[in-house]
Amino acid sequence: MSEIATIIDILEQKIEKLIAKNINLENKNQELQGELKRVAGFNENQNVAMVTLKKDFDTLKITNSLLGSEDYKRDTKLKINSLIREIDYCIAQLSD
Repeated sequence: MSEIATIIDILEQKIEKLIAKNINLENKNQELQGELKRVAGFNENQNVAMVTLKKDFDTLKITNSLLGSEDYKRDTKLKINSLIREIDYCIAQLSD
C-alpha cells in the first residue's frame, strides 16, 4: 500500500509541476500576443507615415520642376499628361 501511496504522491507532484508550467506558458503567451499587437500597430503607423512621405516627396518633385529645376522635369511632364488625359476622359463622359 505504501508503494501505491508513494506513486500517487509522485504523480500529484508531477501534475502540479505541469499545471504550474501550463499557467506560466499561458501568461507568456498572453504577453507575447500583446507585444505582437503593439508591434503590428507600430508597423501600421510606420506604413502610413511612409505613404504620406512618398506623396509629399512626389509633390515636392513636381513643385521643383515647375519652379525651373531640371531634375524632375520628365516626371512633371508625365504627370501633367496624365492629368490632361483624365480631364479629356471626363469631358468625353460629360458630352455623352
